[in-house]
This record gives sequence, structure tokens and C-alpha cells, in this order.
Amino acid sequence: MTFSAKTDIGQKRKINQDSFNCKAIGNSAAWMVVCDGMGGMAAGNVASDIAVKCLTRCFEENLPKKASPELIRSLLKSSILSANAAVFAKANENEELNGMGTTVVAAIIASGVCYVAHAGDSRLYRMHKGVLSQVTTDHSIVQTMVDSGQLTEEQAKIHPNKNIITRALGVHEDIEIDYTEFNIFEGDIIFLCTDGLTNCVDDEKIAQVLLKEEFSDTAQKCVELANENGGNDNITFVAVKI
Repeated sequence: MTFSAKTDIGQKRKINQDSFNCKAIGNSAAWMVVCDGMGGMAAGNVASDIAVKCLTRCFEENLPKKASPELIRSLLKSSILSANAAVFAKANENEELNGMGTTVVAAIIASGVCYVAHAGDSRLYRMHKGVLSQVTTDHSIVQTMVDSGQLTEEQAKIHPNKNIITRALGVHEDIEIDYTEFNIFEGDIIFLCTDGLTNCVDDEKIAQVLLKEEFSDTAQKCVELANENGGNDNITFVAVKI
């Protein structure tokens, strides 16, 4: 497995509030995490940093090279709950950080399965046999309106409230996490990203990058495309090729 990853401040922000990490475990397993902070210039940066560091520590200390599906599922959920508690506690220690939070999308790949947990609107995608599909569903006001039939997908892309999320790590003492898992195969590409990418580059163009570019160049190319199309937010792209 090989990685292609990059984060960028974009064209409009004064600070990068995205954070990420990824690591291979032996030759057949890996983990990845992406967070997009919110809650003020400094607070969002703090929230995403705390969350990624907490998840990194949990994975490195508790994920062996060979882990059972039950252990992986439990670890994903417990790690995100720990990160939520860490961000929430920090926010309540410092009045300037009160109300901060972060999206989170985390994946563990092991024994031909990708295990995914997320909250917020940072996404996980899969490319299989040349077809790109979005695996996660955004936790956002606009997605709720799409699901209820109030908006079409095209209307959602330009809706003024498209960046308002309905779940975030660290905002409340408890957090609801969506979880899924799916089989993966040699040649598949799994990537995590923040909305700074998907708000500026549509899925079709991302798919073209994955199909045409050298895999090692895909993160750089996706970030460049987002910046060329406005770079309205921080941009993070983390991919692994099976």
C-alpha cells in the first residue's frame, strides 16, 4: 500500500484548520484520519490538532499488525469517543476555545476490509475498477434537505448554508458516529478529504486525476485544482492505493 497526502491553507484562509495523519501497518494494513476544525481562527486549529493526535495515539497503541474485525470496530468507535472527550475538555478549560469542534473521518484497512467512522462533512471515497463513489454521507443541514427532497444535489452545491454541519467532534459531551465497512481489492484507491476539496472540485474531475495521474502525484494535483477553482477553504486529501 502506498499513500498520497497533502494539506494546504487554500487561497482565502489565514490559517490551516485541517489536520491529518496516516500510517501503514506492515504490508497489508493501514489507518488514516482527517479532521476539519471549526470555531474561530485559533480554536478550529486546536480542535483538529487535538483530535488527530488523540486518534493517532489510540491507533498506534492499540492496533496490532493482525487485528480481528471486532477489535477494529471497537477501536474506531472508542478512539473517536476519546478524541471527542479530549476536545470537549480542552474547550471547557479555556473560554477562548469554548464551542470549538472538528469534523472527523477515520479509516482502518485490514485483511481486505475498509472500516470507516465519521462525523461531520469530511468525506471518504472509494475508486473501484475506475468508478469513484462517495462512501460517507455528510452530516449537514443541506444534506438533510437533500435527503428529505427539499433540495436537489445540484441546488445543494450552491446553497448558502452548505457548510453548516449537524455533527461535530468536541462540541458536546457525547457524539453520534456513523460507521460502515466494505470489502476492498487490489488496485482500489481509498481517499479521505475535507470540504475544501469537494466544494471546489467535482467528483468527476477528482476521478480523472485518480485515473490519469501517477498515484504519488494525486494529492498535489487535487490541491492545485481546488486552488485554481478559488481555494475558498483549507484543502486536505489523503489517499491510499491498495
